[in-house]
Amino acid sequence: MNHQHSHAGGGEGISHHDHDHHGHGHSHAPANFGKAFAVGIALNIGFVVIEAIYGFLSNSVALLADAGHNLSDVLSLAIAWAASELARRPPSERYTYGLRASSILAAMFNALFLLLTVGAISWEAIQRFSSPEPIAGKTVMVVAAIGIVINGVTAWLFASGSKNDINLRGAFLHMAADALVSVGVVVAGLVIFLTGWLWLDPLVSLVINAIIVVGTWSLLRDSIGMSMAAVPAYIDPGAVRAFLQARPGVSSLHDLHIWPMSTTEIALTCHLVMKDGHPGDAFLHQTAAGLARDFRIDHTTIQIEIDQNVACALAPDNVV
Repeated sequence: MNHQHSHAGGGEGISHHDHDHHGHGHSHAPANFGKAFAVGIALNIGFVVIEAIYGFLSNSVALLADAGHNLSDVLSLAIAWAASELARRPPSERYTYGLRASSILAAMFNALFLLLTVGAISWEAIQRFSSPEPIAGKTVMVVAAIGIVINGVTAWLFASGSKNDINLRGAFLHMAADALVSVGVVVAGLVIFLTGWLWLDPLVSLVINAIIVVGTWSLLRDSIGMSMAAVPAYIDPGAVRAFLQARPGVSSLHDLHIWPMSTTEIALTCHLVMKDGHPGDAFLHQTAAGLARDFRIDHTTIQIEIDQNVACALAPDNVV
């Protein structure tokens, strides 16, 4: 086959093995949230200690559940932080994409870990229905109220990054869930203090856990999809195909692949059949720029094929 292989990505083109760099900009590279992670972890470690102490003293499963959940989030924040730092490392000969995919693994781990934690807390709450124990309502309310502030502030630190990065979304979801748990604990503590309904303590835990599971499910689904190299939900493969087919000189295309390199960076490869000959580097630059602008695809590799009479082995749709 007479193939000319060309690479273009965010303003970079490679043709005939000549490397021509023109500001290879990754506008969706992982943002540096190191300070947010450090502050969030410090706040939550301090709060876990306070909650654990008062949870035992007040004999509240809701408060101990909240402490356990916060402890799991300290680990989750640490893993998300480590992944975000690893994702910023440069490529090596062995890891040619760098360690960007670690952010996908971290998001998947955090989703699974949160669901396991919720399961353990739910089991403990169910046990309490058969043997309810008295709790110190005022203590529970005060400590949980502090938790609303700490968890709310920590969640706010990740709010801006959670829209475009599921690794940061995992951190945001954990902290927002904790704030919700703390709100539930305050409400339960107040009602128990006024009515003496001890069964409300485990019931509130179960209701809040159900809400957390609903919020976490999309994180788990998205992270598993990314780990399986699925096209991100916000990208329409049909629209990408139409964009490429509409490029001047393109008679057909095949072997189109779109996949996430990390939680923020998307790669694309394809073969374009151009019977009038190689279009030159300007075509590659403009195509890559259009994909980045319209679809947030940062890393584009295009193979140009000229002879339509020579069948490409990767042309059939069922061939990878």
